[in-house]
Amino acid sequence: MKKLPVFLITLISMSIFSCSENNKEETMISTISKEEFGKLPDGQKADLYTLTNANGMTVNITNYGGIVTKITAPDKKGEWADVVLGFDSLAPYLAGHPFFGALVGRYGNRIGKGKFKLNGTEYSLAINNGPNALHGGKKGFDKVIWKATEINKDSIVGLELEYVSKDMEEGYPGNLTVKVTYTLDNENALSINYNATTDKPTVVNLTNHSYFNLTGLKRDILDHEVSIASDSIVPVDATLIPTGELRAVEGTPFDLRKPTAVKAGIDKIEDEQIKNGGGYDHCWVIKRSEPGLVLFATVKDPESGRFMEVYTTEPAVQFYTGNFLDGSLKGKNATYSKRFGFCLETEHYPDSPNQPGFPSTVLNPGETYNTTTKYKFSAK
Repeated sequence: MKKLPVFLITLISMSIFSCSENNKEETMISTISKEEFGKLPDGQKADLYTLTNANGMTVNITNYGGIVTKITAPDKKGEWADVVLGFDSLAPYLAGHPFFGALVGRYGNRIGKGKFKLNGTEYSLAINNGPNALHGGKKGFDKVIWKATEINKDSIVGLELEYVSKDMEEGYPGNLTVKVTYTLDNENALSINYNATTDKPTVVNLTNHSYFNLTGLKRDILDHEVSIASDSIVPVDATLIPTGELRAVEGTPFDLRKPTAVKAGIDKIEDEQIKNGGGYDHCWVIKRSEPGLVLFATVKDPESGRFMEVYTTEPAVQFYTGNFLDGSLKGKNATYSKRFGFCLETEHYPDSPNQPGFPSTVLNPGETYNTTTKYKFSAK
């Protein structure tokens, strides 16, 4: 039998290797898996779901509080790293934390003095943030077990979470049926759809409270460059309750219409609003020309090149720069100190139930609350 020349054998081997690699790429698919995450003191079981897209991006979500515990994103070298604050086990979440990755409801953000009137009736809420109510109360949506349904179709993996909030739970009227759907696509975008109906008039303002750090949890976020498409903010008093007016960002540290380092604005401590929030902890009114999903914010970590785009159907966003993180919490081999994470909480304005000039957050029977927010990750 005649032997093949060495160069021809090499070419054939390279071809086989190339085909093998191509087939490997073609067979990468989106997946979702489930494992036990731990148990609550009352014996309820919490599960952890891992969503993985065809690029290898992963998102971890637990049905306890709908918490996003992990999101991986690529840097400019193609290396993936976790970009959200949180913990690797259930126990630290149960012990108490500043809403890391949580679903927030019934009302995200603050309601002044924990009271509001609706159709002539005054409702009282838990006071859990100075003199005010914050993020749904002492046991909001972030501290309950949600019914989970896995989604895996058309190159998209996801998790649908459902919870029924009983009439007068945490002081809010009406039986509220809530469905929140997380989906991960092959464009490295995590979308969150919020849907709710009620049998009595109530107020609703749902959001997700993920703390992002695009360094991969290596450094603080002061060098992150942030842009927000907004001409005005909602000014607040010393307790972070809106004054009822809007304030133009022009000529202030709140002008983030062009990419601006976080530290550039926070360093301007002579600004009264910056003092009130201890940094950025304010609501920006999103500039839009039409309804629907709109790109309103971008964030970049210059060193790693990680880049995040945020889209929403909501009228506003609370931009928060981890002002109250104090280093007492640790997770994922990181210490969560001041300015170690930032939040972009898409929402209606704070204290809207007490502010007749703000867009309404009232939901009536027969109506459907429906909003969507999308976080997309890439590298530049």
